[in-house]
Amino acid sequence: MKNIIETHHALDRGIINRFRSYLPIFAATPIVSLCEGSTPLIYSPRLSDRIGRGRSVYLKFEGLNPTGSFKDRGMTVAVSKAVEKGSLAVICASTGNTSAAAAAYAARAGISCVVILPAGKIAFGKLMQAFAYGAKVVAIRGSFDDALKIVRELGQSGEFEVVNSINPFRIEGQKTAAFEIVDDLGDSPTAQFLPVGNAGNITAYWRGYREFHTSGRASKLPRMFGFQAEGAAPLFYNRVIDFPETIATAIRIGNPASREGALEAVRHSQGAIGVVSDTMILEAQRWLAENEGIFVEPASAASVAGLLKMSSEADRMLGDIPDENKIVCTVTGHGLKDSDTPILKDCSPFECDATTASVKQTLCSNYV
Repeated sequence: MKNIIETHHALDRGIINRFRSYLPIFAATPIVSLCEGSTPLIYSPRLSDRIGRGRSVYLKFEGLNPTGSFKDRGMTVAVSKAVEKGSLAVICASTGNTSAAAAAYAARAGISCVVILPAGKIAFGKLMQAFAYGAKVVAIRGSFDDALKIVRELGQSGEFEVVNSINPFRIEGQKTAAFEIVDDLGDSPTAQFLPVGNAGNITAYWRGYREFHTSGRASKLPRMFGFQAEGAAPLFYNRVIDFPETIATAIRIGNPASREGALEAVRHSQGAIGVVSDTMILEAQRWLAENEGIFVEPASAASVAGLLKMSSEADRMLGDIPDENKIVCTVTGHGLKDSDTPILKDCSPFECDATTASVKQTLCSNYV
């Protein structure tokens, strides 16, 4: 198995090869990689202008990972360690992105994958990925939190390796996004904005920034700002949400597994957990696509929605970002993973005859 997995590994530009000395990877660890990571940090001129006061805003576009989301970073480490342990199957609860990543990396490793997810609550693009990669998918009549409880219990049987973010190797892989941001900027940004669902990513980023700061590769630490959707904001409201609801399916979680890590990140960095409405999320998603050419799934836009809310004259309750500083918003998943949201409901083209005159008339009638 190891020889099969590591064939051509010298050509692999994945996060394990890039940041091996910062990861729990040893000579005996079979590397299961799809060349994840090295996603672009994109300067956003119009968003920077909108925020104003000389501040530069960058988007860490994690939708360009192999399965279209940031989950691949954690999954390459978690599945590699599962194979090293001798596991023949992995299991996860998912709102969609975790299932796609787990199924893809299990397929790459040649082991089985089981996905437990809430029925009717997963974007079709993500569900399709899990099936395409050969996962065994079970939909329960319940929430993500119910699914995670079942996964925890099944994991205790020893038949499966759990690869949700309760697996510490997931956090280890996800912290590499912070490493890349520091490498690209030359230092940590002043502020880091992230969507928050199960809270593993904000936990991981804070760990990554701290490790690079400790090692001398960053001179400062950023303030960490996490944003949840109004209908699924257990950290903001400081209580479990039994029936979370939001259009942003990837963060529709009522009882985050990495609660304490997230709270530690915002507390020690002098950041905050905020909340944005579904309307704000969809407006930010559309604005990014139309003004910056970056199409993200709704949950990803929560970070940008949070920045816009925080910088508005009407709401400065979360504090301010100094002038002439760098801000990073992580957008966690590609827009094509969730094509069922209202942003795409007006995508019917105007039809006309196959003549130049008819096309010009149609343009003048409908787009001017």
